[in-house]
Amino acid sequence: MKLYFAPNSRAVRIAWLLEELGITYEIEKFTVGDKALRTPEYFKLHPMGRVPVLEDKGITIYESGAILEYLLAKYDSGNFHPNKDDETFPYYLQWLHYAEGSIMPQVNTIVVETILLPPERKNEVNVARAFKLLNVALINVNNNLENKDFLTNKFSGADIMTGHACIGAKRVGADISNMSNISNYIERLMSRPALQKAMKI
Repeated sequence: MKLYFAPNSRAVRIAWLLEELGITYEIEKFTVGDKALRTPEYFKLHPMGRVPVLEDKGITIYESGAILEYLLAKYDSGNFHPNKDDETFPYYLQWLHYAEGSIMPQVNTIVVETILLPPERKNEVNVARAFKLLNVALINVNNNLENKDFLTNKFSGADIMTGHACIGAKRVGADISNMSNISNYIERLMSRPALQKAMKI
């Protein structure tokens, strides 16, 4: 199994899950924006030149959420995702997809507008709107975590997806000072050895 990876990217989610599952894997490491991701050879792996990409037994798959679901379906015996008949299953799916549906679009806008664009192209209105929407999305997570350690009580793939998004939101400057549930949640996630290993790659 081979993971095409860059630090501080969504590929951390996949390394984190592989570590949680105890699966041995090979790393092909890049940096975000690496020119090596824009070569004809790499475009054969991912036509948009992004990470993560996973190769496993003759298949090549990209998109972190899809890779996570693939790995859980194929290699997890139920430790990190509920059975479809479990009462938490619908909510597990909801929080699994919340990361990319509600949090990361705002994080992406903030990163582009505050880091990637040259000063003359930055738009403060876009940044303010993104932070406003991000705050609403995080309040929802914070409320859901009331009296819970994890999004559906038990640590799962949903926490890898949306927990990682919460960590990213904090890093780009989201104000969670009044969201104690998220603050404590992030600390719990960051204390997991599997995430610590993934973040050191």
